[in-house]
Amino acid sequence: TSYIDYAMPLIFESTEVYIREKKTPVFLWGIDKSGAEVLSLKLYRGRFFNNGDVSSLSKVCLIDSKFAKNYFGTENAVNKKLIINSGGISSEYTVIGVLYAGSGMLQNMMGSFIPDFLYIPYTTMQNNTSGRNYSEIAVRVNSKYDNDTAGEKIIKVIERSNGHNDSYMVTNMDKQKENLNQIIIIFSVVLSAIGCVSLIVSGLGIMNIMLVSVNERTREIGIKKSLGAGKEFIIAEFLTESAFLTLMGSLMGIVAGYLISFIGIGAFGLTLPIRGDIIFGVILFSVFIGIVFGIYPALKASRLCPADALRHS
Repeated sequence: TSYIDYAMPLIFESTEVYIREKKTPVFLWGIDKSGAEVLSLKLYRGRFFNNGDVSSLSKVCLIDSKFAKNYFGTENAVNKKLIINSGGISSEYTVIGVLYAGSGMLQNMMGSFIPDFLYIPYTTMQNNTSGRNYSEIAVRVNSKYDNDTAGEKIIKVIERSNGHNDSYMVTNMDKQKENLNQIIIIFSVVLSAIGCVSLIVSGLGIMNIMLVSVNERTREIGIKKSLGAGKEFIIAEFLTESAFLTLMGSLMGIVAGYLISFIGIGAFGLTLPIRGDIIFGVILFSVFIGIVFGIYPALKASRLCPADALRHS
């Protein structure tokens, strides 16, 4: 049909690969030589599948540069070997191409907190699964046509050629990605709002703790000031304590958050990357919040009259 630029069979399997006896979960996709155009895959090293790979059921695969770096120690992993479990059969595959990380449309849709994507010829995958027929066809619509209109026309052509009505459905991946992005934006806004409220409540809690500390240590503050401690010393002391409280709280929160996350995603066989830069940023921001909400108690302590403070019981 004139609506289609490229079309290919598409097979999916959630499985594992073994590299140097290390097992890792992956999403395995069976595609053909049109995968680059249909799925917007961008080649970084090596080559894509060709007709020979597909017709001969070759045990070759495509991986992305992030996967190559993590498991082979280099982004140029062409000709490296790995073992893929497909259809319950574990076989050795040769990497013939490395893709730019996250370049594929499917991977962009599903995000980064999911198993890595690997691609093998769909005929090889069919052979591994005892000749299982593919149930999906991925197409790239000609840019002259609207995706929804083209999808309806394609379905009608397939139904007419097979004599089955209402047996097929079309999915617009661009629209799904757009809907997914909208959902992510809504969740981000809601979580950000909850985070802001939590920060304010936590900050007020820190302020309350420090005010109680000032009240309980009034006599101690009076003694320090009578011995020559200036306002700057008192302010620095209380701000340091406030910052330390938030530092300890943030560290405990990070540890608890990662433990819960690891337990949760471990049940689904997923992995959670540990981002040192984000952790460091969270700690710094927490300390900043502690200092901001500790300013008022520190100023209150620094303004105490030594004589009145010493009379405090």
